Amino acid sequence: PLGTDRLGRDIVSRLLWGGRRLVSISLLAVTFGLLLGVPYGVLSGYFGGVSDTIAMRFVDGLLAFPGLLLYLLIVTLAREWKLEGVWNDLILIFALGFAFSPEVARLARGSVLAEKKKEYVEASHVVGEKDSYIALRQILPNIVSPLIVNATVRLGYVILIIAALSFLGLGSPPPTPDWGADLAAARDYMEKAPMIAVYPGLAICYTVLAFNLFGDGLRDILDPRITER
Repeated sequence: PLGTDRLGRDIVSRLLWGGRRLVSISLLAVTFGLLLGVPYGVLSGYFGGVSDTIAMRFVDGLLAFPGLLLYLLIVTLAREWKLEGVWNDLILIFALGFAFSPEVARLARGSVLAEKKKEYVEASHVVGEKDSYIALRQILPNIVSPLIVNATVRLGYVILIIAALSFLGLGSPPPTPDWGADLAAARDYMEKAPMIAVYPGLAICYTVLAFNLFGDGLRDILDPRITER
């Protein structure tokens, strides 16, 4: 329905296949970032003191390092080690998830600092519950909402990063369908067949917009203050 690209390949098929891979990598990267950042932030905020200060200075150091440079560094090393196929995707998932984890850790820590002052936490201390149980089984379920919303919005950003890396030639090697790589390859045909570049560009745009709107909708549903208004 959308025609073919410069090599005669069906554009719709490449968009669908490339979109499946792109969304899968984004979901796995964000999930990996949550698995790293949430326990780190929860335990840091709950125990506080010197350990919290040291942990947050480490997070601040990671946040000060430009994320795009980290992606480029790790992906370039993967190329030098000749990691291809599944290994290339795993390296990309690790890089994106690791770069996402400091932001998750700060959000989790801030939510825990507000939550641990509530009465049910004090009641748990009174009855003799262990600190690890209180932090992970009582406080953590009550701070899931902002973490889910942040992760959903972050999915759109991760998709943009993956597309940008592919556009720069650091994504999956051809002929693997990839929106960013297809967009880069279509630059040479902008005058003769501009729609070859328009279709993957629209796919990226609408996918990011969809995840952002989904995140806004989740925030409206999960935030009780918005529901009350």
